[in-house]
Amino acid sequence: MSDTGQPDPTTPDRPVLLVLHGARGDLAQRMVYPGLAALAAGGLMPERWLVVGTGRKPVGDDEIADLVRDSLREHGDPEHADALDGHVRYATTFTEDEPGELVDAIRDATRELAGDDGADVLVVHYLAVPPSAFAPTTRALRVHDLADGVRVVFEKPYGTSPESFEELDALVHEVLDEEQVFRIDHFLGKEATQNLHVLRFANELFGGVWSREHVAQVQIDVPETLDVADRADFYDETGAALDMLVTHLFQVAAEVAMEPPARMDPDHLAAAREDVIHRFRPLDPTEDVVLGQFDGYRGIEGVADDSTTDTFVAARLWVDADRWRGVPFLLRTGKRMAAQAQRVTLVLRTPDELFGEPAGPGRISISLAGDGAIDITTTVKMPGPDLRLATGTASLALTDVEPGDPLPPYASLLHDVLVGDRTLFTTPEGLRSAFAAFAPLLGPDRPDPEPYAPGSWGPARADALAGPDGWVLTRS
Repeated sequence: MSDTGQPDPTTPDRPVLLVLHGARGDLAQRMVYPGLAALAAGGLMPERWLVVGTGRKPVGDDEIADLVRDSLREHGDPEHADALDGHVRYATTFTEDEPGELVDAIRDATRELAGDDGADVLVVHYLAVPPSAFAPTTRALRVHDLADGVRVVFEKPYGTSPESFEELDALVHEVLDEEQVFRIDHFLGKEATQNLHVLRFANELFGGVWSREHVAQVQIDVPETLDVADRADFYDETGAALDMLVTHLFQVAAEVAMEPPARMDPDHLAAAREDVIHRFRPLDPTEDVVLGQFDGYRGIEGVADDSTTDTFVAARLWVDADRWRGVPFLLRTGKRMAAQAQRVTLVLRTPDELFGEPAGPGRISISLAGDGAIDITTTVKMPGPDLRLATGTASLALTDVEPGDPLPPYASLLHDVLVGDRTLFTTPEGLRSAFAAFAPLLGPDRPDPEPYAPGSWGPARADALAGPDGWVLTRS
């Protein structure tokens, strides 16, 4: 612990056993293994640690080792391709009725790490499985006496409706204490998302304009060029709104909109996020939401011919707080769109004209992609003998900040789990409020998805949500 009473962001001082549920799945291969490899290569894992991957299909240790190595070559840093060699085991998973191979594998791995003193091992269960498996996996932890002292990481979505959220959360708290639970949202682990705090609270240049007096609208825009063919079965049960809006985009909106916390520690930051999410006005599906489905989606294997799943969502969110009253928060994401980006933009209020000429736009824009970047767009004098106006943009790439060695989001959040830092994880109260704001989209007023062409910016009607000036990314 540090002098402030908070966990030090250092290497864990005891052996770690990570039990990875869904070890052969897409999420494990794209995110979890590369995140672990980044920690291992960066010297942020303890001297002794193991991964026990688990799933329903029997797989040999050599086969899982090859899968891990392939995933690191494809999705991670190629220099980390062998970072997990010798650390990965595999066992068939348990159920509530059967221990499978997993119960014995956990016992054996614990002994390998710490001899007979199993209490000296930090055991983390990472649930990289579909949401439908969260409840049975949690119950199985209780049935097989594996819940005591462990930490459990739940992927999103943590519930698919207000009712299913409450059912899951009640079960989780029957089995685990809240301090054991880590509900992951990897957008909160991004370096650039965390920089929203610093940019605003440490710099009056930005913090002084962070309100409705100076901000006309906030755009949180996450278009994707990716298809869903590699996970169509999962995606068709969720869609863009449930997969992205109630999770990532609401959380980023809360990071932008929250009031300054009394202290920059887990409890105060979580309370600030919870408070502002509680002030999200429930979405109006008829006025403030446009859903879309890209042409050809229903032809993907695993998708029903009559599927009404949304692959695009644009929403206008209102925050009923004095600081933001009347300022629309525009949220947009979708698959098969014209560009790939992750960007938060504060569109500033500017005069219509200056010196008899139209004034240009004013924007503070933060890219959340990769290591992140901050762009400031403003009206400047055009070089030359006359007083003419032009628009200029100054950029600061966060990779230019020295010294520094940024971690990928999953590596950062996995490290926080290992050291017990809960700052960047969602809470039950925050998720409860998020589902309350999202709930109208689950009801009878949910709009039908409108078709859009792959490679476009989504349904044309979504442009109207942003007003006459439109979406910043569309204009860029």
